[in-house]
Amino acid sequence: MHLFALIIGFALLAFVLRDAFETLVLPRSANSSLRLTAFFYTVIWSGWRWIARRLRKPNQREAHLWAFGPLSLILLMAVWAILLVFGFGILQWSAGSHLHAPEDNPGFWTDIYLSGTTLFTLGYGDVSPLSPVARAISVTEAGVGFGFLAIVIGYLPVLYQGFSRREVAISLLDARAGSPPTASELLKRHALPVTRACTLEALLADWEKWAAELLESHLSYPALSFYRSQHDRQSWLASLTCILDTSALVIAGVGGSADRQARLTFAMCRHALIDLSLILNTPPCAPRFPRLDAAGFDQLTSGLIQEDVTFERPDCIDELTRLRALYEPYAVVLADYLMVDLPPWQISLPVLDNWEASAWETNSAADDDWVLHPHSS
Repeated sequence: MHLFALIIGFALLAFVLRDAFETLVLPRSANSSLRLTAFFYTVIWSGWRWIARRLRKPNQREAHLWAFGPLSLILLMAVWAILLVFGFGILQWSAGSHLHAPEDNPGFWTDIYLSGTTLFTLGYGDVSPLSPVARAISVTEAGVGFGFLAIVIGYLPVLYQGFSRREVAISLLDARAGSPPTASELLKRHALPVTRACTLEALLADWEKWAAELLESHLSYPALSFYRSQHDRQSWLASLTCILDTSALVIAGVGGSADRQARLTFAMCRHALIDLSLILNTPPCAPRFPRLDAAGFDQLTSGLIQEDVTFERPDCIDELTRLRALYEPYAVVLADYLMVDLPPWQISLPVLDNWEASAWETNSAADDDWVLHPHSS
């Protein structure tokens, strides 16, 4: 019986420590099918989404979803700590529970108590190991506890630095593509004289780098995928999809000098989207409703032509359809899984950008609308 418990204890510790190493230290995604972190997020996120779908008020639902990212990390670390306590407690019990304790016959739960006070370095002294094996287990556990705490402290700043870098570019996109960001608005604003200094080619080059950073950070730390943007109508997936839409439009016929850069950006953004779909286990699926039908495409082109954005290829719609099929099935499933909205191709009604709206103002920046929309008046 004690030999079996010894095997169980070692197996539990190896399982938890390997999972923590792959999640916190390993600078790439782990492909192991048997991972506690993957199982944890699958179960917890399923329950979290179930509750979110039953919240009728959008503000409550968004606040509920926003809390998942930070809270899930705390819960995951608590699960790791509990399993480590039980793993070392099982080792103490399998070694014969050679302990000095207030009770005459210390049992399994006394071993668990000693394990907990050792891992968290409480040092009460009411229960202490007596045999050399028990002392060796306690010393090892104390070292694991210190190491675990140090790794967690070092992990959180790296995680939030990745989140901050991701959000800076998303916030910059607000004034360049609207809220939510759309490909049509981005192209229109870059056709205006007021924004000509910031060329479309330079913007797509910046977003190629952003997509590469997104891929690197979110593959290393998949929990970042659940961190939602701080502003309404913004998300990393919506921004990524907007840039893919824009790149597809440029490749399909709005190209000019930006055609080459659009192809590079499209490739990098699609790479990020596919790999993140793989990590989050969201296989692609054809959307039930097309994001852009024939009538919508006609409205899109006519709106762009009015802003002096012209199409250079007669087969534009066929090329655009081919390009959309390369990324939309992944984006649609990811959006449903993460409970975020994909951006439309164009906004039919005038909508204020996030920078123009404020809870302190009754008429949000109405007098300043000419800054990015000089033709609206």
